Amino acid sequence: MYYLLKLFPEITIKSRSVRRQMTRCLVGNVRNVLRPLGEGVQVQGGWDAMSVKVPQDALPTWHTQLQEMLCRIPGIHEVQCVEEVPFVSFADTAERLVPAWRDVIAGRSFRVTVKRRGQHEFSSEQLERHLGRALLDAAPGARVRLKDPDVDVRVDVVEERLRMVRQRWPGLGGYPMGLQGQALALVSGGYDSPVAAWKMMRRGIKTHFLFFELGGAGHEAAVREVTHHLWERYSRSHRVKFFSVPFEGVVAELQRSIPDGLIGVALKRMMVRAASRIATQTNIPLLVTGDAIAQVSSQSLTNLVLMDEASDIPILRPLIAEDKQTIIDTARQIGTAVFAEGMPEVCGAVSQRPNTQARHEKVLAAEESFDFDVLEDAVERAIITRSDRLMERPVKEPSKLEVVTDLLAAAHDDTISVIDIRPPAEREAAPLLLSQIDCLQIPFFELQSRAEALPDDRRYLLYCAQGVMSRMQAMHLHDRGMTHFGVYRTV
Repeated sequence: MYYLLKLFPEITIKSRSVRRQMTRCLVGNVRNVLRPLGEGVQVQGGWDAMSVKVPQDALPTWHTQLQEMLCRIPGIHEVQCVEEVPFVSFADTAERLVPAWRDVIAGRSFRVTVKRRGQHEFSSEQLERHLGRALLDAAPGARVRLKDPDVDVRVDVVEERLRMVRQRWPGLGGYPMGLQGQALALVSGGYDSPVAAWKMMRRGIKTHFLFFELGGAGHEAAVREVTHHLWERYSRSHRVKFFSVPFEGVVAELQRSIPDGLIGVALKRMMVRAASRIATQTNIPLLVTGDAIAQVSSQSLTNLVLMDEASDIPILRPLIAEDKQTIIDTARQIGTAVFAEGMPEVCGAVSQRPNTQARHEKVLAAEESFDFDVLEDAVERAIITRSDRLMERPVKEPSKLEVVTDLLAAAHDDTISVIDIRPPAEREAAPLLLSQIDCLQIPFFELQSRAEALPDDRRYLLYCAQGVMSRMQAMHLHDRGMTHFGVYRTV
């Protein structure tokens, strides 16, 4: 028994030289992916398929692991578990075929598909009829249906060899990894960006990852986890880089210098500028984002054009016309949805009144007040981690955050203060009115620099309208050892 890997159909229609190049690349990728399984695995290339020979004494669990790995390698259309023996006769073929398929087709519709290569004294249809009759006699309730059957029983006769497909699984499709160059994907850990990165991997693009750290070590650890999941399952044939850029200082500078309505667009432009510089420094020619038209305010066509303008290299958006539900369904299919469900949306908490149709001249005028040295400093402090070491970075177990929803119960405690971390404009529009509780006003973009100056014999509850930014700021302070900060939530 061995495994037969059928090539993605688009590979088979390429010119002879391109097809040979793609096949060679795919053979190398398969070997790289399967290397952890041991030296007993042998991969051999072919013109329209390749074979994977395995140890005869391998355990069922080992085979299951192998099958899962093969089905996630870009460039493979279908994985088949094959038994190959000398072709003797119709009767001998039926005797071998019936035990493997009678339970599978019982009570279901099926057809037998015979493919031949070489010179034979019989036709494919004759062998199909003989095998179909043998299966009907052996399987109670089975019925033949030539069009769209429940089960397709596949038999190949290649010269004097009989090749019977025992099981088959759909492959990932696409092109061999690394053959189409490389790109740098901006990832946040939500639904969109991992799906966008996966789509690039599937098309054979070696995809690196870039993360902008805004929410503390806990947020970065979660993004590292989903990134490692993507790499390990779909891109393991190649080592890639994970860039982490500290961006809280950039956000603070944006809050200081940019009008609220333009902060969302300006933040994305700063991210694109930073990504473009990092990509250029590391000889990566393309950026990839999870943008989809009109999904959020910053992703209107007008704002996307403004983001493109900030980059020195092209930006690819594989999700540009996808519906949100389609993206979520794909995330569930590739296993990243479970990470996205608990991931906070940081950028949405930065600006309260985002402009969906930002004017070019106003954005440029606003950015004239921005201190670009802050951006340069963030790029210089970027940390690079190799993909196979993403989970090695020691991440401290997050301490439990104190979350208070009823201040009346805490009113008697004169050691508690509430810190309103909203920007000044938002505080003025909707003042936080508290009685009997000390209330401070420190915008979130100043909190990290001012927190150490606050007396540590008090408990501080951070407040923001949505509860997202307050939680992230409190977690970041906990990472720094200041566990006397908690969260005040009104809902």
